[in-house]
Amino acid sequence: MDDLIYKEKCYKIVGLLYEVHKNLGRGFSEIVYKDALEFELNESNIHYEREKEYTVKYKNSILKHKFYADFIIHDKIILEIKTVECFNNSHYNQCLNYLKISGNKLAILVNFNLNSLEYKRIVDTKK
Repeated sequence: MDDLIYKEKCYKIVGLLYEVHKNLGRGFSEIVYKDALEFELNESNIHYEREKEYTVKYKNSILKHKFYADFIIHDKIILEIKTVECFNNSHYNQCLNYLKISGNKLAILVNFNLNSLEYKRIVDTKK
């Protein structure tokens, strides 16, 4: 367990996620949880970017489609917020796309739509 990437930073982030879930519970749309998390990040003085835009480079061009990660925490950790019945492959693949395009190593996929908060750490092992 000691070899977890960004262990202390993740511990703090997950604590804030639980705080949001404890106060709001389930049943809101994603935007409400994002706003609440942004409040908690500001209160905790944690550096972040919200709706971080990424482009895809192909040969010498930038493709039209852009990706928007919900949050980038400490310029290192991608945080993707969901309100779904359960995670599926498209959610994991979305995080992997963000990791690949950003060059970051860790994403946290979060689901607020359950009685208990659900989250998964997704590590890009190809780095």
